Amino acid sequence: MRAAPWLLAALAVSRLAGAEQAGKGVAPAYSAASLVNSANNLAGALAPNTIVTLYGENLAYQTRAVSPGDLSQGRLPTTLTGTGVRVLVQNIPAGIYYVSPNQINLLIPGELLPGPARLQVIQDGRAGPEVQIRLRRAAPALYQLDANTAIAVRAGGGLATAEAPARPGEVIVLYATGLGEVVPPLAAGEIPRGAASLKRLSEFAVLLDGLAIEASNILYAGVTPGFAGLYQINLRLPATTGSNPEVRLAVGEECSPPGVRLAVESN
Repeated sequence: MRAAPWLLAALAVSRLAGAEQAGKGVAPAYSAASLVNSANNLAGALAPNTIVTLYGENLAYQTRAVSPGDLSQGRLPTTLTGTGVRVLVQNIPAGIYYVSPNQINLLIPGELLPGPARLQVIQDGRAGPEVQIRLRRAAPALYQLDANTAIAVRAGGGLATAEAPARPGEVIVLYATGLGEVVPPLAAGEIPRGAASLKRLSEFAVLLDGLAIEASNILYAGVTPGFAGLYQINLRLPATTGSNPEVRLAVGEECSPPGVRLAVESN
């Protein structure tokens, strides 16, 4: 199941209201603490091939989201036409989804290895500070409908919500970022054309109310075709699923944050 158009929009919109123009001639300002996972807007764990959001000031002179015209050779652009904004991570240009004076949505280069890394924004030749970040092998995070509810798409394409909850036994699709390497591997910023499953699939788990579901209920866990850095999990809800369970994703010892729930009505 491909991601719905509203999900693509979620990757390229501002969470913070900001001025439409940055001060021209002023260098970008930001910090390592203002870099967050785009799925849950939380600082902390990051990983290669993770969509992240950088907040700051004077990050761009205008507001612009990626468009089909920006794509070349099946990859995300490393700068959006007319913006003059680039983000370097370990001197590797990152793919860009969105820029505004106060926010940049970007893709951590997938070819990087876990460990310390340097991030820097370049705006029309003016360099912001070089900040230190740390990358892990995986940094799972679920995209959320609101502060407490995971995005879960039902078979008909609608969302599982409090008004229209999913039910035990139903197949749903969850969306995430930060799940790590896939097979076959992707090139830097590559927009996947087809399925590619997690390389560490044997270490991947979906936990409902703290209990890992049987692997046979995970029908697919890998990249979302058409979206660089976005992953999906096609999941059959166990027959024993309770109402509105907490849902977490784990890759080895790395786990998505607690407190996120699925809209489910038990039988």
